[in-house]
Amino acid sequence: MRTRNKTYYRILHWPIWIWVFFLAPGPLTFSLFAKGFSVANSIWLALVLVGTGVAGVFAQLPGVERAPYILRFDEDRPNPLYRKVCYTFAWNAILNFALLNLAGLVIATITGVWTMKQLYQYVYLPLCLLILLLGVLGQLPRVGKSTKREGTERRYFYGSVWAVVTGQTLLLVLWKTMPPALATTRTGSAIKLIVYAGALATMGMAAWGGKLPRTRPILPGELMVD
Repeated sequence: MRTRNKTYYRILHWPIWIWVFFLAPGPLTFSLFAKGFSVANSIWLALVLVGTGVAGVFAQLPGVERAPYILRFDEDRPNPLYRKVCYTFAWNAILNFALLNLAGLVIATITGVWTMKQLYQYVYLPLCLLILLLGVLGQLPRVGKSTKREGTERRYFYGSVWAVVTGQTLLLVLWKTMPPALATTRTGSAIKLIVYAGALATMGMAAWGGKLPRTRPILPGELMVD
C-alpha cells in the first residue's frame, strides 16, 4: 500500500490547481484568449500562485498531500474541506467553459451570430454560482461528505477532464488556424461544433468504457497501491 506521495508527484499536481483557480473568473479568462495577457490576468495569476503555493506547503491540495488521504477505494471516510473546495472549483472549470462554448457554437451555427462574449458576461457567473451551490450541498462527484463513492466518482471526474480538455484543445486549434473568411460563417461554426461535440462524445465514451487513465472501474475495497 502506498504510504506517502513522492515529491515529484506532489509538485506535478500543483499546476493542476493553479490552472483550476486561474480559470475561475470566466470573463477575465475570456479576455485572455480574445485579447492576450493583461495586467489583470498577471495580478490574478500572482494571487493564485501564492494562494495555491501556501495551500500546497500545508498539504491542503488534492494530490499534494504528504501521504494519500484515500488508502482504500469505497472506504467511508470524512471528505476534507480542502478536497470539497478544490473539486468544486475544478467542476466549475470543467462544466462552465464546456457548456458556454457548446452553447455559443450552437447559437452561431443556427443564427450566424457570434454571442460568446455575451455568454461569458451574463451567463458565466450564474452558472458558476449554481455549480458552487451544488458543491456546497455535496451534489458533485468527489465533493460529498464521504469518500465512500471515490472508486466510481473518480471515473466521472477524470472522464470529464479528458473529454473537456481534448475538446477545448481542438476548438482552440480550429479557432487559431481556420481562415477568417470561413471562421465567421455559419459553415465555420458548424465545423467547429461538429469537431468539439464529437471530441466530447468520443472521449466520454472511452472514459465510460474505462479506456482512459484513471477511468477504469474500481472494485470495492481496492487498495491505493504504490
